[in-house]
Amino acid sequence: MTQDDPIGWHGTTILCVRHGGRVTMAGDGQVTMGQTVVKGNARKVRRIGTDNGVLTGFAGATADAFTLLERLEAKLDRFPNQLERACVELAKDWRTDRYLRRLEAMMAVADATHSYTLTGNGDVLEPEDGVIAIGSGGNYALAAARALIGIEGLTSEEIARRAMSIAADICVYTNHSLILETL
Repeated sequence: MTQDDPIGWHGTTILCVRHGGRVTMAGDGQVTMGQTVVKGNARKVRRIGTDNGVLTGFAGATADAFTLLERLEAKLDRFPNQLERACVELAKDWRTDRYLRRLEAMMAVADATHSYTLTGNGDVLEPEDGVIAIGSGGNYALAAARALIGIEGLTSEEIARRAMSIAADICVYTNHSLILETL
């Protein structure tokens, strides 16, 4: 966490929308170093788990995010089909382990029935409305998704695409190159 970034979020946008019996996770592809775009098509949303039935998205330092992703996969191997338990175990480690405590990243995690935000503060947060957003453009995507979710006939993927487009139009650290995964 830096002084100019008091929340600890970094330049990206991850959005998870649970709607109509489906869950979609979307992430933009922009990678920045300071004020420079160094890559436009990074893959920040992935499927993990033995059956690829868990969606993950990360915001923050890349190496830190991959460290957490590997730890979550190990927890899922230890607690198969128990996403909540795996997330809580990871959050406990993240909060108490001296090495992990220094990692600067956030994760959005979802399976067919649950969605969670994981933070280095030990938080495992499940949204009450089925929408999660993290990263620098997260609040824009969150607001857009919440507005769109009430429009009849839209799927979780359509809501995610439209909300991410709105976030990319507003946040300079978010682009229109999307990776989407749906369960």
